[in-house]
Amino acid sequence: MKIIMINGSPRTEGRTGKLTSIISKKYNVKTVDLSELILPIYNGQEEQNEIVNIQKLRSHLENADAIIVATPEYHGGMSGALKNAFDFLGSKHFKDKPVALLAVSGGGKGGINALNNMRIVLRALYANVLSKQVVIDPSDFISEGTGLVENTSYLVDGLIQELKLYTEISKQLNEEWTASNY
Repeated sequence: MKIIMINGSPRTEGRTGKLTSIISKKYNVKTVDLSELILPIYNGQEEQNEIVNIQKLRSHLENADAIIVATPEYHGGMSGALKNAFDFLGSKHFKDKPVALLAVSGGGKGGINALNNMRIVLRALYANVLSKQVVIDPSDFISEGTGLVENTSYLVDGLIQELKLYTEISKQLNEEWTASNY
């Protein structure tokens, strides 16, 4: 099962990057890091399809069985870097693929608007977004951001387990459908 995670933060030292690093190590998941994979602003022009980083982004997601997306919440929504990355993608990158969502907030009641914002965009890309989602606050990190507190780790574990379950079911149903239609 090939799961790709997107770190939707443009910050090189942000909490979203720390979260995706923790998840990547624990679950052996490859991460597309938008603080490293620098993308131009989407303008819809055909020549952007030739840009190497756009091709890398598309290739990673096209070949994924499932996707995890993590973003900081900026002004009540996902990061601009993540929305811009989504604009370079299409339904072929998300259709029939389970997607898990995480938001990293500055604390308080943050994060939920970023999750809702991602759901709206991913619905337009035909993603199968899981109903379970997790918001990570600064107090959820331990050891300078190298780990998560026990309760939060439990929530993330549950999200990843559900993603794997839905991915297996989705793959099985797609194989059965393909076999019955040929």
